[in-house]
Amino acid sequence: MSDTISEQLATDTAADKPAADKKTIRKVMMASVSGTVIEWYDYSLYGAAAGLVINKLYFPNLSPTIATLAAFLTFAVGFISRPLGGVIIAHIGDRYGRKPALIFAIVLMGIATLALGLLPTYYHIGIWATIALVVIRLMQGFGSGAELAGAQTFVAEYVPMKQRGFYTSLINASTGIAILLSTAAFFAVSQLPDDAFMSWGWRVPFLLSIVLFIVAIYIRKQLDETPEYVKSVEKAEKDKKEQKIPIKELFIHSRKNLLCGFFSLAGHQANGYVLSVFSISYLTNTLGMEKSDGLMALMVAVLVNTVMTPVMGKLTDKYGTTTIFSFGAIFLGAFAFPLFWFLGSGSLVLATLGMCIAYGIGHGATSGAQGAFLANLFPTQYRYSGIALSRELNSVIFAGSTPVIAAALVSVGDGKPTYVVYYLIFCCVLTLIAVQMARKLKQHQ
Repeated sequence: MSDTISEQLATDTAADKPAADKKTIRKVMMASVSGTVIEWYDYSLYGAAAGLVINKLYFPNLSPTIATLAAFLTFAVGFISRPLGGVIIAHIGDRYGRKPALIFAIVLMGIATLALGLLPTYYHIGIWATIALVVIRLMQGFGSGAELAGAQTFVAEYVPMKQRGFYTSLINASTGIAILLSTAAFFAVSQLPDDAFMSWGWRVPFLLSIVLFIVAIYIRKQLDETPEYVKSVEKAEKDKKEQKIPIKELFIHSRKNLLCGFFSLAGHQANGYVLSVFSISYLTNTLGMEKSDGLMALMVAVLVNTVMTPVMGKLTDKYGTTTIFSFGAIFLGAFAFPLFWFLGSGSLVLATLGMCIAYGIGHGATSGAQGAFLANLFPTQYRYSGIALSRELNSVIFAGSTPVIAAALVSVGDGKPTYVVYYLIFCCVLTLIAVQMARKLKQHQ
């Protein structure tokens, strides 16, 4: 018997779900993936720039170590506004429709990223550059706070229940495409002479995102509202039920589900940001590897993750989300020590191999399972809010802060990653506990 939490938690069964034809599903996937690609292109681009450019151009008066920490703190700042953006935009999505919420989110992200690419440095406007950088990151985080949650909600409410794992995993796989695009773009401009790279080259990848932004807006405007959401609204109107505040209903009826959703992402987020953000700084600033080599290793690992995530998503439809999610958490925790051995080997081949194993197998499993896992935790009426709040509260604690925590732990450990490994294991244990708790939750009444 399948152990998927959809059998225990989801209020919307496969039988009740309105059917969507394959052509419509393809359009839905394009619309959802395009926005998620923009979100993660922007974030991973800034993450790569933080330890290589932002530290030098916006914090030039600090020591190299403190400047890197400050740059990663500005990365973390973007996550502070994510829960607020998630709650407000998800409220729009649950109350007025998924489509307007997703369009609003992507407009905010596009404007913020374009502004970042045009922002003068500390050398031009002094402390105002740093202040503007923080404001832009807050704006970017506000829009991003509802993007991935909205995309997962949108897809989950269109596709058949028995294929929810696979299709929602494609959303997470698209984050790999985004990281790959941003890393490739940053790798390309990093080949410029240092003076050109530091003066204008690093800005080019940020400015190029305007193309992705325009395409995503166009695609999303062509779509209709999700059938499941429309059916939910029509049913409420037919029953003459008073329209309630989604976030209030979430805390009244699904507090335990929210806790499970929040903690389930701890290991996934911590490992993901160590691999995609901190590893570049660690390889180049701590171990002395060429920045182009570090970026190349990341690109290969992300490509493996992009392929493995939908494979794992397909397996969740067969074996259950909790099984695959748990496997991913256990693997990431067990591989934490070997990962840093690979990274510290001094070999580009071994460093790349270690990142591929962690990103492809462990992180691929948690990425493949989490979309359906979170969608199944909450009913239609406040699904968007539930997923957004689970993700974005977790992002503040375990995602945006991880590069800063990891850099500080390496500094405390005299350049050794031992404390970082313990931190990753701790986060994976939290994930495993949360996923197993979700398995035991009873179906909503």
